[in-house]
Amino acid sequence: MNILLVEPFLGGSHRAFIEGLRQHSRHRIFTATMRGSHWKWRMSGGAVTLAEKTDEIKEDIDLVFASSMTNLPAFIALTNPRFASVPIVLYMHENQLTQPVPEAEERDITYCYINYLSVLAADYVFFNSDFHKKSFLDALPGLLARFPDYQQSESIGKIASKSDLLYPGLDLKVFDDAVHKKKLRESNSRPVIIWNQRWSFDKDPEKFFRVIDKLDDAECAFDLILAGDHHHDQAELFEQAWKRYGSRILHYGFVENTQQYANLLQKGDFVISTSQHEFFCTAIMEAVYCGCHPMLPRNLTYPELIPKTLQEPLLHGPVFFDDETDLFRKMKKLLDGTYKRLPLTTLQSVNRDLDWSRIITKYDDIFEGIRKDFPRRRQEG
Repeated sequence: MNILLVEPFLGGSHRAFIEGLRQHSRHRIFTATMRGSHWKWRMSGGAVTLAEKTDEIKEDIDLVFASSMTNLPAFIALTNPRFASVPIVLYMHENQLTQPVPEAEERDITYCYINYLSVLAADYVFFNSDFHKKSFLDALPGLLARFPDYQQSESIGKIASKSDLLYPGLDLKVFDDAVHKKKLRESNSRPVIIWNQRWSFDKDPEKFFRVIDKLDDAECAFDLILAGDHHHDQAELFEQAWKRYGSRILHYGFVENTQQYANLLQKGDFVISTSQHEFFCTAIMEAVYCGCHPMLPRNLTYPELIPKTLQEPLLHGPVFFDDETDLFRKMKKLLDGTYKRLPLTTLQSVNRDLDWSRIITKYDDIFEGIRKDFPRRRQEG
């Protein structure tokens, strides 16, 4: 099969996803992509550039696989009639209906409506977690109710009927050397807590540092690794942490090199998420694979990603917390040894099946199944 990947925002996890598919798929992959910046302009006007880029691809395309940043109706119209008889798949990395917005800002429903029209225009829709799928579908009635008439609420059922779950592939094998080092290393002189997510408000670093400060005030011993993309609006919180914990911060700032990043993760004992919302967090899954015992909010996507047997294990510490007080209490017991960390081999098994080398067969089989199913679905539709 010849598959066209359409990605107007080629950056971060979107780039890793595209590269993983290209590298591992048994199908022939073509791409129409744009740089990962100016996300609002990518959603509004990116379809014009993406459509032009498809003119450079002369081969016949059997399936179009577009990301959630794509203004799909515009892309379909601008490439018509080339893909009129080709199945169009939309992959939902994120959506603007449920993505948190800063308190001082009002949600711009323009981009919510682009998401809505795109899932409506697609033949097949896949979400990167069940939490994401459910929260998006639950948010649609509220979006449509904002309009004065012709609200098309019946379209929600149509969207739900063509929506499914497909976890993203992860490039976990790049961390295997680091995991091997972790097996050989001696224990850290102090437990190491890792932050490896974006330094942005929706990850709630303010809550993270409140808990860290309380742990320090309670005379818990620990060091910190503060990694992740720092070009965001919460950097001042990390600067304040640098002033307080400078000598105990083993790393500070974004890491471009994958091997250096892997080496940082192998030093960690714990990884904490205080995120307000999470569709699927690659960074946390990478840290868990490298042997960092996670402490995660119970009300997001994580319960579907962590096996139930590990969520409240009898012989080891818990991995979920309910609120800030609960996070402090459980982390204190993990740091003082009251709770034992989950062993490395157990943590590695949590998401091993998401490695591209394992999950790619599912992707490729789905692509072939869609190609066979599409004529029937188009006829019924």
